Amino acid sequence: MSAGFELKTTSYGPEAHPRMGFFTDTSLCIGCKACEVACKTWNDIPEDGLDFTAMSIDNTKTLDANSWRHVAFVEQRVEVDDPVQGLRWLMSSDVCKHCTHAACLEVCPTGALFRTEFGTVVVQEDVCNGCGYCVPACPFGVLDQRKGDGRVWKCTLCYDRLKDDQTPACAKACPTQSIQFGELDELRARAGERVTELHERGETSAQLYLADSDNGVGGAGAFFLLLDDPEVYGLPPDPVDCSRDLGTAWRAAGAAAAAMLGAVAGAIVWGRR
Repeated sequence: MSAGFELKTTSYGPEAHPRMGFFTDTSLCIGCKACEVACKTWNDIPEDGLDFTAMSIDNTKTLDANSWRHVAFVEQRVEVDDPVQGLRWLMSSDVCKHCTHAACLEVCPTGALFRTEFGTVVVQEDVCNGCGYCVPACPFGVLDQRKGDGRVWKCTLCYDRLKDDQTPACAKACPTQSIQFGELDELRARAGERVTELHERGETSAQLYLADSDNGVGGAGAFFLLLDDPEVYGLPPDPVDCSRDLGTAWRAAGAAAAAMLGAVAGAIVWGRR
């Protein structure tokens, strides 16, 4: 399972680190939004509106250039004897997935997106030219261009804090350890034990999302424990790196172009006879 998580960071030499990431256990999330506040405060992210959305008590709505963490509130009806108690909330703090096969990084023409020595994917705002190619490339809809700026902004997994051996702000602020930070190998082992525990307690719908390499992005640096299907949380059930078949596509296009040129050349030669 770990093969999909092996990233080549050898260019960093002795500065290369084990791959770091997030494990978000949604069964522990209480919807306090401390992660959102901590992220905004540490990264000096602009305020993005406090509008009433009529979407439960969620006023963030989605991840975007000014919301690098988003706590979703999913209201569900459940079968119980008391109709007043027949409602449950599923809460989950969403974030950039820092994919193993990161389409955003592959399509960036300026090198503004790069892989760090921790295996995370970061945008260099002073290099980004605002072309926006990475926005539709992301299968999770994470990347977004800031209005009035044009450049793309997203979670950096607190790259500046990692370089100082500090925990990312969101994980540091989480009061229930719903957001856990560490080496991915250790987090995956911990997540597997947590799923087993929940199943034994009768929560049979508990499942891991993006926790292994058997998916369209080769695994992720931020994975989740969910209590329902990914679609319920607004997550794609089968995310795909849109750039993974570019090589095959270009080869096919090249072969088609060569065949066409051959046909044209043949027609010209035949026409001269």
